[in-house]
This record gives sequence, C-alpha cells and structure tokens, in this order.
Amino acid sequence: MASTRLDNIIVPELWGKQVIDRTAQLSELFTSGIAQTVPELSGFVANGGNTINLPFWRDLGGRSELISATGLQLSVNPIQAAQDMAAVFARGKAWGVNNFAAALSGGDPAAAIRDLVAGFWARDMDTTGFYMLEGVFASEDMAPNVHDISGLTGDAARVNGTSFIDATQRLGDAKNRVSVIIMHSAVEAAFAKLPGQIDYVRLSEAEPRVPFLQGKRVIITDQMPTSGSGADMIFTTYMFAPGALGYADGNGSKVTKVATAMDELADEEYLINRRHFVLHPRGVRFIGETTAAGPTDTVLRDGASWSRVYENKNIRMIAFKHKI
Repeated sequence: MASTRLDNIIVPELWGKQVIDRTAQLSELFTSGIAQTVPELSGFVANGGNTINLPFWRDLGGRSELISATGLQLSVNPIQAAQDMAAVFARGKAWGVNNFAAALSGGDPAAAIRDLVAGFWARDMDTTGFYMLEGVFASEDMAPNVHDISGLTGDAARVNGTSFIDATQRLGDAKNRVSVIIMHSAVEAAFAKLPGQIDYVRLSEAEPRVPFLQGKRVIITDQMPTSGSGADMIFTTYMFAPGALGYADGNGSKVTKVATAMDELADEEYLINRRHFVLHPRGVRFIGETTAAGPTDTVLRDGASWSRVYENKNIRMIAFKHKI
C-alpha cells in the first residue's frame, strides 16, 4: 500500500485559513477576548513594511466657558492628534513528516495535522504576547499601570482579595472593564485557599471548570513571569479589559505560506507554514528596533522598546507584582 503523502491531503489555499481559524480557537488570549481583531491594523498587508502607524485624536479636555454678554469671543483650543505604532511579525516553522506520523495513520489526517499545527501556533502566539507584555510593563511610563507590593514586608507583600482590589484601582473609574486575569498556577492555588475568592464554573459539559476571581475569568499558565525562589518568589499577575491586544492576520499576503516539500535524496517530506500578523498592546507605541521579519524576542521584552501614548486608564491592562 502506498504511503500517505502530505501533498495529497493538504490543499494550501484552504488549509492555511483553517489553521488560522483553529489557532484562534485554541489560544486563550483570543477565546478570552483579551486579543481582538482590529480593522485598523489590517492595512499592513497592503501598505507593506515592518511597522504600521495608528493615528488617533486625543480626548478634548478643559471646561466649557460662559458665553459673554459683551461679545467676547470664546477661546479656541487645538484638537491634538497623536500616533500609536505597531510592529508587524513574519514568522514561520517547518516540520518533517515524521512529526506527523501518528496523524497520518488516522482516519482524517488533514484535520489531525491542522490541529497539531494550530496548537503550535496558539502556544507560540501566546508566547509572543507574554514577551510583549513583559516589555510593555517594564517601560517607565507604564508605571501607573503596575501595582507592586512585592517589596513590602510580611503579609503586606502577599496576594489576597484586598490587594487584588487595590490593583484593579490602577484603572480608576475604568476598573469595572477588567474582565480577565492571567496568573501562575501557584497564585491560583493561593487564592483557592482563601474563602470566597474563587468560584469554579463549568461553562459547558464538554469543558473543564473555569475559575473566576471576584467575577473575572481566570486563565492559568506557568508562563507568567516570576523571580526569586521559595517564600520570597515574586509573581506577576496580569489583568485585562476586552481588546487590550489588537490583532490582524495577513492571510493572503505574499509572506503567508503553506507548502509541502520533498527532499528526494533524503526521502524526507516537509510541511512549511509561515504567518504574517500584527499583535499589539493598544495605546503603547512600539519604538524598538525591528527587522524585515519583525522584532526579536529580546527586543519585545525590553522596556525601552515601548512608549505609552494613551492615557493610563485607557490602556486596558494592569500588572500586579506580589508574593503568595
């Protein structure tokens, strides 16, 4: 019996879009609403380049004036424009057919391989997001969005329901927009030991229970930043309002590619998948160095690569640093 070939089961024009859709279903940044598609970002495919400008108008401030009975004119105030900037990413991965040996032996190998590749991209996209957030919150002008109690002594440095409320207050009267929290599993365990803090809700019979902290959905991942060890370990917990990260996919661009290749001499078949996308913390301008394929992980994690352009409470995220 002839072996199953990748080029016999994968139609690039259809399969690439299916991987993109499935990635969004598997990435908790997307399913939670933290990352949302932003139409203004989609112009990067047509415009080219490795960054995209995002102009916006600043809010109008000040007070209205009393109308003069003697004909004095109202003072004229400028309407100020400003500009956000996002980095464009072009990333890819190639796999040998041996990576998919189990999938090829199944009843629907195309779907099985799609799910394996989409799972990879979901994890990889989340990692890009976490590296980006690490740099954003290291930026000096993001200090008002950081609540750090880790340097306090004793229980004052430890997370609890009260300190969590204090952290959300960083957004002032916009704090009620916070709906999703990402925390380390050890932090979730610490909250679970506190009475009345975490509720576990089964959203459907087919899914595991989902934790909610003070009514806000919790995502648990050990990718969260930590430092130190033992009782002095410092954890970072992120809080988000919906759409804190903007996203656009370059499906159909020249960079995006799904292809199979055959090395006849080595008798080895390959699957190549390239992605072209924007993932951006809205309101924090990217000012770091980039390449034709986008910024490196080191640049993303550097606070010097980011500069706040929105008012702090209009930036839909908070970093909370604490012990447990």
